[in-house]
Amino acid sequence: MVLTVPWHDETMDVRSWLGDQIRGRVIGPDGPQRHVELFDTDEQGWFADDAPIRRVHGDASMFVGGLRALLFQSLHPLAMAGVAQHSDYRSDPWGRLQRTADFVAATTFGPASQAQRAVDTVHRVHERVTGTASDGRPYAANDPHLLEWVHVAELDSFLAAHDRYGERPLVGDDRDRYVAESAVVARALGVIEPPESEAALRERLVWYRSELRGTTEARDAARYLLVQPPLPFTARPAYGLIAGAAVALMPAWTRLPLRLPWLPVSETLALRPGGELITRTIRWAVPARS
Repeated sequence: MVLTVPWHDETMDVRSWLGDQIRGRVIGPDGPQRHVELFDTDEQGWFADDAPIRRVHGDASMFVGGLRALLFQSLHPLAMAGVAQHSDYRSDPWGRLQRTADFVAATTFGPASQAQRAVDTVHRVHERVTGTASDGRPYAANDPHLLEWVHVAELDSFLAAHDRYGERPLVGDDRDRYVAESAVVARALGVIEPPESEAALRERLVWYRSELRGTTEARDAARYLLVQPPLPFTARPAYGLIAGAAVALMPAWTRLPLRLPWLPVSETLALRPGGELITRTIRWAVPARS
């Protein structure tokens, strides 16, 4: 979820306190300044106000979709090797979350200059992310093939979460519009021919299937994200609801490679209601920008 409304400045109550806690974690200490840079401007952005990409990326379901995307992306050994060898997700997980959230906010809602600046920053960081995976194959984060895998895994995850937990799930042509709008960001990052319809997205996911497998690095990341998150004890129940909802949205064939449980009855009776509860609570605490 991109948090698009400003900090509260009125007398603190439960709702505003919770909203500020969420903003502080997801956006970080520079949140008020970034809000001015991204939203208090007359410069046009990459997308219209009524664009489906804004509806999806501004919804509370992104908390579930984002975690699901991380799990799904880890199944590509070369993409996961780059994360394992170069990412600071263990030493600075909140910083990584905040940088990711800022990128989504800048490219989806921000003015064009801020969107391009965010893309340029990712390019510079990716230039240093090169190496050799544990199976001996070289990788580079700016490789268009790996960039496309990260992109389609995100799209599939964001759509799956929005379909299940979104306030107004996309229907009809808006689904293809969302994929086509997301392709604008993908091309800016270096993906050569990103899918521009939901059908093309499904075909591309099938195409990558033969390259995916569970690795030690992927299973370690999944264990860290789901079992050992760097959270205070009081925050773990809420995070557990998000994590459970994310796992429940993973395709059945991904469970064994990542050592994820597959309990269809429990997922229907417990994890899905838990996901609905946590997304409704986040939506209540951080209402969408009007």
